[in-house]
Amino acid sequence: MTHLDTTHYPRQLDDKAERLRQEFAGFAPPALEVFASAPEHYRMRAEFRVWHQGDDLYYIMFDQASKQKYRVEQFPAASLLINRAMPLLLEALRPSPVLRRKLFQVDFLSSLSGELVISLLYHRQLDEDWQQAARALRTQLRELGIVVDIIGRAKKQKWVVERDYVVEKLQVAGRELVYQQVENSFTQPNGRMNEQMLAWALDVTRGAAGDLLELYCGNGNFSLALAANFRRVLATEISSSSVKSAQYNIAANGIDNVTILRMSAEEFTQAMRGVREFRRLQGIDLQGYHCNTILVDPPRAGLDEDTVRLVQEYDNIVYISCNPETLRQNLDTLADTHRISRFALFDQFPYTHHMEAGVYLTKRGG
Repeated sequence: MTHLDTTHYPRQLDDKAERLRQEFAGFAPPALEVFASAPEHYRMRAEFRVWHQGDDLYYIMFDQASKQKYRVEQFPAASLLINRAMPLLLEALRPSPVLRRKLFQVDFLSSLSGELVISLLYHRQLDEDWQQAARALRTQLRELGIVVDIIGRAKKQKWVVERDYVVEKLQVAGRELVYQQVENSFTQPNGRMNEQMLAWALDVTRGAAGDLLELYCGNGNFSLALAANFRRVLATEISSSSVKSAQYNIAANGIDNVTILRMSAEEFTQAMRGVREFRRLQGIDLQGYHCNTILVDPPRAGLDEDTVRLVQEYDNIVYISCNPETLRQNLDTLADTHRISRFALFDQFPYTHHMEAGVYLTKRGG
């Protein structure tokens, strides 16, 4: 991809919005709030396969349908920082046999704050020579003005030159929030859209009473932003790397009313039901929390049946979904007890069929 015809973007966004309205018409939602992406340079992450041709090498992408490969010089969907780094990295790799040998993929993770992590993936084991060359590569790119760190990955190996994360700074409702975002862990791919999602969640929960429970909290993306609207926040996440990042982010933002539990949503449901006891909950008084609001941002599979039943017990539900189909399936149950009070489309992935939706549900008769 070397060019994006941005003139088509408004029409494509209108088409997505209309599909979403039709898909959820049976729930009688309010007017859809549509949040547009920047038409280019919106992705904070990108990954490319590396093609070797004699002494040359270049980035390629594959067409998922035809399996045909395409040489990639620039990638307008990715951030300006990634596009700037792409040719400079290749120029640095070409004369280095140690860095080039059996390199098959390059992953970029950038931030709105101007930081970059480059991961080099290999079909061979890495050694001290590679580490020395990678340090020189980092120095070379930094001398060119790119704030970068380098990671090498091979089977059962991960070599980190300095850091394996970027520190992102998001502007949300007039406030700057700091987030550690670790390579190879989930983070929202569209940075500016993430700012809009957080601002929307802040708005819909403004004036909320009591405490907030969040399931699938990741690195605390929503938890930290929403902490200002609640007395306390209790959040769960199963990924240990995401939990560590969430703890880092709590400290970095000086937030003192957020507690992160390393548990899956299913485990937390069992704990709340009294089905199982968990040593991880020692010292945590679950009954001391008065959570009137719950936020869920589940994976594409949506919420399992038991978690849906748990979610129904809360007065207010903020549901962020990367898969409107499973959101609609969950709403078939949630609509028995709740109504949609706010309804939003967040265009995380322009020029694709993917849609990110947000609904704010309030209990019927409340």
